[in-house]
Amino acid sequence: MSAEILASTESVCPVCLQRVAAQRVADGDSVYLVKECAPHGRFKTVIWRGLDSYHRWGERGSRAAPPPHTETHVVRGCPHDCGLCPDHRQHSCCVLLEVTQRCNLKCPICFASAADDQRDPELGEIERWLRLLKAHGSDVNIQLSGGEPTVRDDLPQIVELTRSLGFDFVQINTNGIRLAKEDGYARRLLAAGLDCVFLQFDGVSDAVYQTIRGARLLAVKKEAIDRCAAAGLGVVLVPTLLPGVNVSEIGAIVDFALARVPAVRAVHFQPISYFGRYPKPPADDDRITLPEVMAQLEAQTGGRVRVADLSPGSAENAYCSFTGKFFVGSDGALRPAAPASSCCASPEEDAAPACGCGVPSADAARARRFVAAHWVANKTRSDDDCRGINVASFDTFLADRQHSFCLSAMAFQDAWNLDLERLRECFIHVVSPDRRIVPFCAYNLTSLSGESLYRTPASIEA
Repeated sequence: MSAEILASTESVCPVCLQRVAAQRVADGDSVYLVKECAPHGRFKTVIWRGLDSYHRWGERGSRAAPPPHTETHVVRGCPHDCGLCPDHRQHSCCVLLEVTQRCNLKCPICFASAADDQRDPELGEIERWLRLLKAHGSDVNIQLSGGEPTVRDDLPQIVELTRSLGFDFVQINTNGIRLAKEDGYARRLLAAGLDCVFLQFDGVSDAVYQTIRGARLLAVKKEAIDRCAAAGLGVVLVPTLLPGVNVSEIGAIVDFALARVPAVRAVHFQPISYFGRYPKPPADDDRITLPEVMAQLEAQTGGRVRVADLSPGSAENAYCSFTGKFFVGSDGALRPAAPASSCCASPEEDAAPACGCGVPSADAARARRFVAAHWVANKTRSDDDCRGINVASFDTFLADRQHSFCLSAMAFQDAWNLDLERLRECFIHVVSPDRRIVPFCAYNLTSLSGESLYRTPASIEA
């Protein structure tokens, strides 16, 4: 089969990060991003393996909805004007606040290139970030990230601050070490208002953690989950998938999670993206694409999870993610909650149209509601974001028979496979130290030499 150009788009050169023309090209049964930089040459990177599913996924179409507020102007063009700029095409759903760059691990692979020699932002600075988001007029889900946020002794105060300013969903992105080792820490975070623990969880064997994280951590992960369960904190397991390392454990990770429902609410897979810290420039064999993750889920669960149970997200670009919502019966059996929907959108609302006017996007709002309802442990939520529904009452009613459970994945982009059409529709954003709101993949983007467009240790003064 000869190569076929499917569409034209734009990307960046992985050497200099300058914007270049690009094409999506079908070659055999795979889709590649092909681009050329005059000084640095031609680059071809696989972005999707499975041409039929690529076309099916594209049938969902765009859900673009320009954000109601922008902070920067279009000068150099995407991805160089983030803030958000008027060229962006989606509202914020989840916004990350990096409350530290310090970490208690030295992972060989790290999105954030965490280091111990950078100062933590003060509480006042974090409050200014949160007030910036509030000034934009739409509610967002907040993820406190880093580095490793639990190295801050005042993390409970940061959670309290976030809730006091009116944010209805707060989670932490953590390796779980402090949760496992410090008695009562999970309960302190819950009391402060934490909703969910987004737990780094790469596999069910210590060999996987030794390779990816540089330490044998399985016992630590189990203890962290147990302490969260005892405290009543919902947990989402977050595996970073590396070919040849832990892809073979996808089914075992699902089984591990199901054995710990309802404390474990979901598994959210992240195929490795090459930004931050990684050992070498990536080859196509170093990548696993979303359709391959879906196929492995079906194969490794013996068909308990089917590719047909999974679908694109409802707000972000269709090629960014997949999700499936299930119920877990008392016998451990999975039953799909049809139709499948985004990991950030409830099935019953998935067909509602996006709103492109100056009000919050319907799709982004659904995204926030779904996470608030399904990623927390069983608790009452009567806020407007959940439309006054007592989520706990439904879960309690089903407690003896079935529990909700989600499987999802998000394919972040790096300098080799960055498609600016996808980037413009990103709804996972980061507040930068200089108080710009930057799409996640742009914020973490690094060149072959480690140059970054946005990730800097500097912070502005009050």
